[in-house]
Amino acid sequence: MTTAKEKQVIQSEFQKRMDEDELLNCMRCGFCLPSCPTYVESGFKESHSPRGRIALMKGVVDGLIEPDEDVERTLDLCLGCRACEPVCPSGVKYGHLLEEARDIINQHKKHSLPVRVLRKTVFNGLFPHQDRMRMMTGMLGIYQRSGVQKVVQNSGMMKLLPESMATMERVLPQVPSLKKMKDRPSYLPSIAEQKKKVAFFSGCLMDTMFLDTNNATMKLLQHAGCEIVIPKSQACCGALHGHSGEKDGAKELAKRNIAAFEEIGVDYIITNAGGCGAFLVDYDHLLKDDAEWYPRAVAFKEKIKDMSAILVELEFHKKMKLHVRPQKVTYQDSCHLKNVQGTFLQPRMLLQAVDGAAFIEMKDADRCCGSAGIYNIVESEMSMKILDHKMEKVEESQATTIVTANPGCLLQMKLGIEREGLSGLMRAVHIADFLLEAVEETDKL
Repeated sequence: MTTAKEKQVIQSEFQKRMDEDELLNCMRCGFCLPSCPTYVESGFKESHSPRGRIALMKGVVDGLIEPDEDVERTLDLCLGCRACEPVCPSGVKYGHLLEEARDIINQHKKHSLPVRVLRKTVFNGLFPHQDRMRMMTGMLGIYQRSGVQKVVQNSGMMKLLPESMATMERVLPQVPSLKKMKDRPSYLPSIAEQKKKVAFFSGCLMDTMFLDTNNATMKLLQHAGCEIVIPKSQACCGALHGHSGEKDGAKELAKRNIAAFEEIGVDYIITNAGGCGAFLVDYDHLLKDDAEWYPRAVAFKEKIKDMSAILVELEFHKKMKLHVRPQKVTYQDSCHLKNVQGTFLQPRMLLQAVDGAAFIEMKDADRCCGSAGIYNIVESEMSMKILDHKMEKVEESQATTIVTANPGCLLQMKLGIEREGLSGLMRAVHIADFLLEAVEETDKL
């Protein structure tokens, strides 16, 4: 329960920190409404739309609305998918407003002791430290490989968890050994004739739980003619912090990453996770009030490029022979890759170049799948409604392979396949893993 004093402080901070010009840019035209999953799934509730949430923020700034639990709840229920931004005729940066509002509320309300401990553990003790991320992921690997996972699943203990979490436990990727996670390269030469020198943003979960996908990405870059530098001092992108009201932590991680990449003299910084890439290109906004770091953030941002974009730029899909066994393939857009980075044609171009892959464009491919970082854990009910809608479109496409470009989307689609009982008929795969399959299948011919 937010106290009266906390509400006063939050309202004062809204007045100081919220960008009123950006709030006033919203013309209340409603173009954002059909693009907003929570607006649609809530039965067209205005407060669960981008327009409605901006009106609430403006009401708090103007002193017309108290920043109470209802305001916090409607902000928390937002996926942060930013599908409203490309369709907004005024160009409102809704994502920036949402993150600022969440940060103000989080920093000026008193959480319960268990929540404070959990947040401190996750945001301060775990994600900023890649060695700890490896240890945590390594423990999951032991759980999977030791046979304990099978015992737990067969015992029925998972029934004590919410259905979505129990299903998620079954679809997690097989985690590599701790030795493999520690034995990471810092440099890889080009396999083909060198065309670009790039840096690779490894990420935190991507370089532990999704280590094979990172390896596949770097192998593709080598085939495309890229010399690759992988800075050891890089850190988590900070997206989880930024989206969860931990802006100071996000800023510290941003500074670590900018410093890690700015002196190595590369053409591009390559990412393979839509959510990470979108947060990286927003570093200039995150550090806009820091005179020292803002220009460095701008220079950093200009070099960020998604793996699919550089592969197309270097004509990988035209110069490499790509082949897979016959299958129907569709593509699920990563919200942040499309809506923030503007990358949506390139993944499709790559998939359409693969022999044996009959590409089918899925209806509403760019609508959020409901993953949204940890949203599918903390807002499971709404997430599953959104996922159910997505799986309807997947089944209509009759695809046997769903390709994604973000780890959260990948797990969510695997979750959807498992929930629908389609695990023997359909699979979900990251685009890097799919393209490497195509390279390796071709080599066998």
